[in-house]
Amino acid sequence: MTLPGESHPKPPCHRADALAVLVRLRNAGHMAYFAGGCVRDALLGLPPKDWDIATDAPPQRVREIFPDTQAVGAAFGVILVRQGQSVVEVATFRADNVYEDGRRPTSVRFTSAQEDAQRRDFTINGLFFDPLEDRVIDYVDGRADIEARRLRAIGNASQRFEEDHLRLLRAVRFAARFDLEIEPATAEAIRSAAPRLRGISPERVGDELRLMLTPPSRDHAWRLLWALRLGPVIFRFLPHPPQTLDMHRSIFLGVAPGRPVTFGLALAAATLCARAQTQSPADICVLLSKPQVGQCVRAVRQALRISNIESDEIGRTLTGLEPLLNAQPPTLAQKKRFAAGATAPLSLALIEGLAAADFHVDRIAQLRDDLAKLKPEDLGVAPLIGGDDLTAAGFVPGPIFKSILEALYDAQLERRLDNREQAMRLARELYERGSS
Repeated sequence: MTLPGESHPKPPCHRADALAVLVRLRNAGHMAYFAGGCVRDALLGLPPKDWDIATDAPPQRVREIFPDTQAVGAAFGVILVRQGQSVVEVATFRADNVYEDGRRPTSVRFTSAQEDAQRRDFTINGLFFDPLEDRVIDYVDGRADIEARRLRAIGNASQRFEEDHLRLLRAVRFAARFDLEIEPATAEAIRSAAPRLRGISPERVGDELRLMLTPPSRDHAWRLLWALRLGPVIFRFLPHPPQTLDMHRSIFLGVAPGRPVTFGLALAAATLCARAQTQSPADICVLLSKPQVGQCVRAVRQALRISNIESDEIGRTLTGLEPLLNAQPPTLAQKKRFAAGATAPLSLALIEGLAAADFHVDRIAQLRDDLAKLKPEDLGVAPLIGGDDLTAAGFVPGPIFKSILEALYDAQLERRLDNREQAMRLARELYERGSS
């Protein structure tokens, strides 16, 4: 659990330490339960990542009981308690008052466990657990929804999403992560509220996408984003023809199936999905040209506030595909350059995604065979000569240096050059030709 409107990394929390906090609250005469995600995860048969506590003790009372605390959100009833090796989040049962910005309530009032459960987002997150009596406290029928593998908003679904627009993306994340079917009324409320995502900060949208598009369940999340009309709102800065949704799913399904991926690769796949409107190799390569990719990366960066590392990963992953999928088959030098590149594994994963979507299947099969035949010792070899060698030979430095050195390195990779003497001879020919 995090504070309304806050996004702070959760310190580690061990069950034994959380249980000690809970017992101490109970011994002090207060009601206290495990709450939220840890109860949900345990009922789903998953190891809980943290152990949050909900109690009827007001924040000030929590601070009186425990000597080492931090009030990260006392106004919302949240206190961090340091216990053993853990930091345990203790929240007072509360009801939220009016939401004015689509993200957080203007104020809260402290209340009962039942009312606290009713103000939460989804029934699977509205459960409490009493570890001393070994019983689940369920005011929202969340246990039945877990057993039915169903995601359902608590109470009026439209109201839940109107209160906090970020819940639209949380619904997708939970449904994909736990392989849940979204209950029809909840799904329809998400579709109706989809335009509300425009009011959520780019950073928060990016954070949710990181959580849903990097795990192995990302294809499920991608399908839901478009089926629930969230995709066109999130990726509104890119062309997004709805009729290609099935192809979009195939690309995501084919990218490193069953394994987590980096956010840069996930966004590269999303960018390609949203832009690839044809199976023509020539048109695909236009989309993968450096100017087009640069434009895409800038748009993604501005829309989602991604990091420099993620931006660079998207750009290099996409541009690495262009020589491989061009109308002309890639040369040996191009294949070697690609295989030696830092983002080759990412680009290859994206290539497999294209193959899964029936893009250039024959070309990709041939490329896969050709890359497998490359020997490690032939990749990343040092150039025979560099710019200093050209200057020492009397060449006048200028833009032509770059094209000469690239041509020389290509010839070296293709084994048309074996030594420095041959390289300098070709360099002089290219220099005289370019200077004439």
